[in-house]
Amino acid sequence: MKRPAALVLAAVLLLAVVFGLRRCGGENAQTFQTAVVARGPITQAVSATGTLNPVVNVQVGSQVSGNIQKLFVDFNSPVKAGEIVAQIDPVVFQANVTQAEGDVASAKAALELARVSEGRIESLVAKQSSAQADLDQARASLHQAEANVQIKQGALDKVRADLEHATIRSPVDGVIISRSVDVGQTVAASLQAPVLFTIANDLTNMQIDANVAEADIGSVAIDQAVDFTVDAFPNHTFHGKVTQVRNAPINVQNVVSYDTVIGVSNPELKLKPGMTANVSIVAAHDENVLKISNAALRFRMADEKPAPARTGALPGGGKPGAGRSGGGNDAGGGSGRPQGENRATRTVYVLASGANEPKPTQIKTGISDGVFTEVLEGLQEGDRVVTAALTGEKAKAPSGNPFSGGGRRGF
Repeated sequence: MKRPAALVLAAVLLLAVVFGLRRCGGENAQTFQTAVVARGPITQAVSATGTLNPVVNVQVGSQVSGNIQKLFVDFNSPVKAGEIVAQIDPVVFQANVTQAEGDVASAKAALELARVSEGRIESLVAKQSSAQADLDQARASLHQAEANVQIKQGALDKVRADLEHATIRSPVDGVIISRSVDVGQTVAASLQAPVLFTIANDLTNMQIDANVAEADIGSVAIDQAVDFTVDAFPNHTFHGKVTQVRNAPINVQNVVSYDTVIGVSNPELKLKPGMTANVSIVAAHDENVLKISNAALRFRMADEKPAPARTGALPGGGKPGAGRSGGGNDAGGGSGRPQGENRATRTVYVLASGANEPKPTQIKTGISDGVFTEVLEGLQEGDRVVTAALTGEKAKAPSGNPFSGGGRRGF
């Protein structure tokens, strides 16, 4: 009876060893997650934030000091060029005009007297009844009187201008978007002109002043399409166009950016001055390109170190960085591709049908939207590229740099 029991025990141990070996082999068996190379649209965009502003934004001030006597407009009031918007108390200015008019009248009276005196002495000198020195003195007095009239007239013109400036008028057609004074408030214009109103010339046409980082400014050009959203309408996408890329750098804490002006149509007046816009400038777009997932660019085999991206020559002896238009060959029709962009040479792993191990393949990439990247050379539609390695039921994280294949920022 002992022999059969020993045989049963040996059989159980043998089955346990076989099962353990199979289990270990199953856990160590490696499979690959793949993605199919396919065609489709791709858009490369530059992301930035900016502020909505009126195209013409006029700050209306005062050249004279005094108390605000009347206000004729308020916030959101439409105004026309030349329309009175405020009145500073004119009493002091009117008194200065009256005084200056009296000074002018007095100077003119003195001038008349000087002319009469000069004529009388001239006749006496002709009769040799007066000395020549007396005539010279009379003529000098006459010239002084003429100059004094001009001085007094200038003073009169100045106080009349001050009286006119006590009436504040709108310099442009537009809408009052800011009012900084109230009736009875004293305006002091001794050092600088105080701002009383801010007038937006036309709120149906606005602009976004977006700060684009120096790393992205090379992809931005005039007339590029722009999509943007504002927090007030998060589910609505507005559209605009780049109208100006300013050369003046903006340096904030050693971060350099450039003001990019984007023209925006606002017929429904939904957009208001000062709103923050989340901007996506369409730097390049193609409707029908060969593209792969960026995860395939990041994937590396477990025993391989990530290789840095490098640029290579284009087919036909072209120089690296020679841009091409969106149409032609396999790229399909497209528009807005940046000129002079570099083509990066990358390594991906292609898993052929029925194969157990992927094969490394060199490809050249084009534009990227952050999720997919255009393939210019090296792959064909329908190829399967490895995006991750799986062991058993547990997925291994890709071993490459997650930022190595993303291209430029996109949306």
